[in-house]
Amino acid sequence: MPASIVTTDDLRVFKRELLDELKTLLVKQTQGNLKRYLKSSKVMELLQISPGTLQNLRINGTLPYTKVGGIIFYDSEEIQKVMIDNRIHNKF
Repeated sequence: MPASIVTTDDLRVFKRELLDELKTLLVKQTQGNLKRYLKSSKVMELLQISPGTLQNLRINGTLPYTKVGGIIFYDSEEIQKVMIDNRIHNKF
């Protein structure tokens, strides 16, 4: 069996390819796990908030929702947008 020499450049290329593949897998996994529309119980679990807090977010217009029959649904993209819009950056 012939010996092959692995250079540092080969290792860098391998590292870059591996990181790119991992990034792609993580993006696919993240997109696949979160449904587009979430029920109240799932939103409370994700945000770790009480039913009263979720109701306040609906009432004051912070969190948009859709009501179909007696079930309230929240758009996961809207929840992410609210979280990003309300991000606080402290400067020390």
